[in-house]
Order: sequence, then structure tokens, then C-alpha cells
Amino acid sequence: MALPGRATPAGTQAFRDRAVRERALPFEHFRTAPGELALSSLGLGTYIGPPDGPTDLAVEQAVTVCLTSGRVNVLDTAINYRHQRAERSVGRALARLLEKGEVPREGVFVATKNGYLAPDGESRLPAERWIEEELVRPGILARDDLADGCHAMSSSFLKDQFERSRRNLGLETIDLLYLHNAPDAQIPAVGRDLFLARLEEAFALYERLRDEGSLVAYGLATWDCLRHPPTAPGHFSLEAAVRLARKVGGEEHGMRFVQFPFNLAMPEAWQRPSQSVGGRPMSVFGAATRLGLGCFTSVPLLQGQLARSGPRRSGLSAAQTALQFARSVPGSVGPLIGQKGPAHLSENLGVAERRPWDEATFASLLT
Repeated sequence: MALPGRATPAGTQAFRDRAVRERALPFEHFRTAPGELALSSLGLGTYIGPPDGPTDLAVEQAVTVCLTSGRVNVLDTAINYRHQRAERSVGRALARLLEKGEVPREGVFVATKNGYLAPDGESRLPAERWIEEELVRPGILARDDLADGCHAMSSSFLKDQFERSRRNLGLETIDLLYLHNAPDAQIPAVGRDLFLARLEEAFALYERLRDEGSLVAYGLATWDCLRHPPTAPGHFSLEAAVRLARKVGGEEHGMRFVQFPFNLAMPEAWQRPSQSVGGRPMSVFGAATRLGLGCFTSVPLLQGQLARSGPRRSGLSAAQTALQFARSVPGSVGPLIGQKGPAHLSENLGVAERRPWDEATFASLLT
């Protein structure tokens, strides 16, 4: 049975207040995100790991530790992560915690993504045959809809993937659904005009899901496209995306979040004026803030590289310094960290006990 509810202002604020009161965490560890949600400035990512049983258990344990510690109430996954098994791991952990009353559904913000092909990692069918039997033969996916052989944006495909995500997560309502790396995958393959038409169709679907009550908000999870210079072929404009959302959803549209890489080795989203709003050049963070979007950032540890060889500041380990840097950038809700091992969890979650740096301290690591 799917779990009812959604993250709410009252529920997330209660999670924050309890963490401040009982865990002595600084109030500043939590940010006010679109929808007046109180969200932790560290989020749990679930990308890394093979599609096997031990990793399933490790992800479930990580979800449990993050939520019960009071340090994290943001969970980020995707249907293609570990071939659907990441979503299922998150769902099992949530179900156990909610059944025991250890955390309320209203206090937890759950985000997932769709767009990439995601053969079921627990199916006995080979990936290509699974795609043929589950998607192509039933008419859910047309081969002509694929970009680069792995990404699609048709309404029938995205709707099917969303319903699978709901089942995997065991949730009646998903708080945030990202269209996964869509400009990055689609523009080089099909061109900008066809991509924009497909994006409008996808946003119209997401607005219908919001009307049905199964989705609260949507956004774009990206890689290079927002950070590219405006003259680059793969560049995409946040302002154009919000304009499309307004076209299909009006002023109360549901496009409220964006995700992109940001870390000590990839600071472009803060330093480079790759976006513009109203004709004024600005950074990705600046444009998102101006457009009313919440920013989550990915790869804060550069898949472990910064934890091994990054700088250290203020008595922090290299991993903690990288996380503190990523959570201190103005305009960010917070970074998403893939973490499963107990030692890494303890080290990374320790950052929540500190206030984010002020802008001058944050910027000093870039000089």
C-alpha cells in the first residue's frame, strides 16, 4: 500500500525545530526552500553502487541514519539509479521508519528523476528484452522518441516511469520530479527546436500530475547545459525553461527546483555568468534565485576525489571541507551526497553541526 502524504511547511519545520532543540544543530543548517519548506543543507544522494543486495541494504541503512539523526530530511534518487533498485531501497527504509513513527512523512522531502531508460535490475530479462517487452511492445515508448539511444521525453514514457517510481518508492505523492539531464541528452541529438517542443509536452504532463495530486513540484536535473557559456551549442537557458512552465501552468506552475554540479573543482555555477534573466548576465545560482527556483547541487566530493586530495579548513577533514564549501554557496538549498558506509556517514553528517560559512570565507577557497 502506498504511503499517503507529502512534505509540508509544518512538517519540515517541525523536523527542523526538533533537530535544533534535541540535537543542538544550528538553525542555519536548514534552508527555506520553495513552498516554504524547511530543508536540510545536506541531502542524501543514492546514485553510486552496483545493483545488488548488499548495496540495497547499505542504502536503506543510510536513509535510516540520515533521517533519524535529524541531520537530513532531503532524499534524492532516480528511476535509473542502480536500475530501479535505489528507489526501492529508499522506499523500504521510509516505510519502516514511518510505520515505527520515527519520522513523519510530512517532514521528509523525496525527489526522483525520469527520462533515461531504466531496465529493472531485479528482472530476469536482459536489459534490451526488458525494454522491448515492458515499453516498446505496449506502445509506451517509440524507438523514434529515443535520443542517443537512452533518453526519451514523450508523455507516455514519462508517465509510465513516474508511476513506476511511485510504486518503487511506495508513495502516493512525490515531492519533486526532475526531468533528468534532458537538455544535455536531447539538444545535441535532436536540435533545440524539437527539444523545446518535447520539453513543453513534458511540463504539460507534470502539471497534470500536480493537478491529480500525485506530484508536488518538478524541475530540471542537469550536467553541463546550464554552466556552458551562452555561445556554446549545448547551452540552455533557465529563463526559457521557466517561460515554458508559465505557458503550460500559469504563474502557479510547478517548476520550482533545479540541480547541477558544484564543487571546489567545478565552481562555474557560481563564477561564470552563463545565464541571463531579463537580459542581465548572471551565474546559474543568480538566475535560479531571480527566477524563484531552489538549487540542489550534485557531486560535492567529485565522486570521492576531493575527500582524498582536497584542501582542509577550520579543523575539518578534506571531505568535510568540500561539503562545507558546497553548502555555503549563496543561493543553494544544499549539496546531495552519495554516502553509505558508517564511517563516511558519521564524517559527512558531522558537518551539520556547523553553521555554513559566510560568503567571504566561502569565496576564500576559490582564490
